[in-house]
Amino acid sequence: MRTTPPIPLPVKRALIKLGADIKSARIRRRITMTLMAERAFIARSTLQKVEQGDPGVSLGVYATVLFVLGLSERIADLADVGKDSVGLQLEEARLPRRVRASKPHSANKP
Repeated sequence: MRTTPPIPLPVKRALIKLGADIKSARIRRRITMTLMAERAFIARSTLQKVEQGDPGVSLGVYATVLFVLGLSERIADLADVGKDSVGLQLEEARLPRRVRASKPHSANKP
């Protein structure tokens, strides 16, 4: 039996919500589980795991299922550096307080 590492509760909740949203999108499009699994090149049992938010399913499978549903453009924004407020604040804190003009380089230096 394959085990997965412990998953933080907020991550677990987010995956469960993602799975439920994927299931809702599939149902709204009137796509059967069998057809969806075929289109995503996965087993029906894997699709069930996706729709349950199973953390053991690869990100690639989630991405493929979202592609089949026409929702793959959102994947690129998951870790968008422009929306990383903590990273941007840390980067800003490391900026120099002043900027000094560099000395001109002399071409006659030995």
